[in-house]
Amino acid sequence: MRWYPTAAIPMLVFAAPAAHAQDPAALSVRLAAMTAVTGFERPMADTLLTLLPGAVRDRAGSVVDVLGQGRGGLLVACPLDEVGYVVGGIRPDGWLTLRRVGSGVERGFDRWLQGERVTLWGRHGATPGVVAVRSVHLLRDRAQGEVPFTVDDALVDVGARDPVDVRALGLEVLTPVAREKRPVRYGDGRLAAPWAGRRAACAALVVAAREARPTGRVVIAFVTEQQLGGRGLETVLHTLGTFDRTILVDGKSGPPGGLIESADPGLSARAPGFGAVIRLELPEKYAGTPVETVSLADVRALVDRLAARIGGAE
Repeated sequence: MRWYPTAAIPMLVFAAPAAHAQDPAALSVRLAAMTAVTGFERPMADTLLTLLPGAVRDRAGSVVDVLGQGRGGLLVACPLDEVGYVVGGIRPDGWLTLRRVGSGVERGFDRWLQGERVTLWGRHGATPGVVAVRSVHLLRDRAQGEVPFTVDDALVDVGARDPVDVRALGLEVLTPVAREKRPVRYGDGRLAAPWAGRRAACAALVVAAREARPTGRVVIAFVTEQQLGGRGLETVLHTLGTFDRTILVDGKSGPPGGLIESADPGLSARAPGFGAVIRLELPEKYAGTPVETVSLADVRALVDRLAARIGGAE
C-alpha cells in the first residue's frame, strides 16, 4: 500500500475553473505544473477526479471513468507518473541524498538535477531545496566528460543544519522529490516543461472524455506506476475485464506538426485482454529534458482524434 502525505495535497488540488476543464492548452499548463513521482501520484489523481466527476480511484490508485455500457469495448489510457526521486538518506550535516524512482529514462537523465531547484513533498507540504553544484576547484584538472553527474552525486540543501532540522520540516527518508515545475508557453503555441508531452496527452484525454458521446463501452484510465512495471494499466485490465481495442496515449520524441500513431503488437501478444493495441502519441522536442516541448496545436489535434475514437466516429 502506498502512502502519500496528506498535508501536501492542498498544495496541488484546487477547484478547477470550468474553462480549464474544456481548454486543452490551459489544462496542459496546469498539469505540467504538477508533480507525480512514480508511486506518489495521489495528488495528481485527486485533481483528475475533480475534472471527471464520474471517475473513481481503483485499487492501484489510477483514475478510471467508465462511459457507456456493455462488454469489451475500448480502453483509452494515459500514464500519470514521472520518473523522479525520493530522499535516500539524511546526513549529519542536514544535507539529503537521493535515490531515483522509476525506470525507462535515457542515460544521463540525472544530470539535469545539478544546480537546480527541487521541491520535496513532506508531511508539512511543499519544501523548496537546491541540488548542490560540484566545486570547480575539484574539477579543474579533470575533463568534464570523465566525471558525469549521477544521482549518487546529488546532495540537496533545504537549509537544515542537522537531522533534527530536517525532520522539523516534515522531511524523512522516502519523501518524494522532483524538479521545480515552471511551465512556459512561448513562440507560436509551444509549451515547455519537464514531462510536458505526457501531461499534455493526459490533458487532451480529459477534454476528449468530457466532449465525446460514446455509443458503446469506453473506459478512460489515467494509470499509475507506468514507469515501474505498468502496474496501474495491468490493474485496469484485471478488474474491468477484456477489451476489443486499447489506445495508449502519451508523448514521444518527434517533430511537431502531426500525431504519432503506431501499433503495439508486443503488448497485444503479452496481454491479449487489451485486444488490438495502438499508441497515439504527441510529438515532443527535447524529450526527457527539463525543456521538453510540445505544440499546443498538436494537443488540440489529439483531443479531436480521441473524441472521434471514443465517440465511435473512427
